[in-house]
Amino acid sequence: MRPKTKALIREYAESIAIAIVLALVVRTFVVQAFKIPSGSMRPTLLEGDRILVNKFIYRFREPKPGDIVVFKSPEDPKRDFIKRLVATEGQRVKIHEGQIFVDGKLLSEDGFGRRYYYNQGLYGNEGEEFTVPDEGFYVLGDNSASSRDSRYWGFVPRRNMVGKAFFLYWPPHRIRVSR
Repeated sequence: MRPKTKALIREYAESIAIAIVLALVVRTFVVQAFKIPSGSMRPTLLEGDRILVNKFIYRFREPKPGDIVVFKSPEDPKRDFIKRLVATEGQRVKIHEGQIFVDGKLLSEDGFGRRYYYNQGLYGNEGEEFTVPDEGFYVLGDNSASSRDSRYWGFVPRRNMVGKAFFLYWPPHRIRVSR
């Protein structure tokens, strides 16, 4: 092989190796793509939608109610779920007549007031109030009739939090930035 050819092959190999390492670092620590598998977040997110999740934002700020978050399932840590964050540690939650109350106040912004939340599961009984434990989060799917969420398995531990959904990129006609 000629020296120029060897140098060219080496240059391409180095470039490809660097690209792969950078892609792995970005996917592991910065941003990851996810596909929505179910209708639990309808109408906000539909089955087959693809989103980007910011995996480092919660290192700089606390998760806030209203955030759409990706986390490892408390029941099966190998599965990632996406839901809306309703309450954080120390907050009191109650679902009454289809509405969510946090610390005694009706949640009406970020889509909470426009949806009916069914009373189901151990942590969603009608009118029962409970407090989110330290290092925990209470999450609900926007489509509560078709969502397995905190009403069933309780609270998401902080260590299970993956990140915040920030961009819906597929299908093209639904492209948008999430708050």
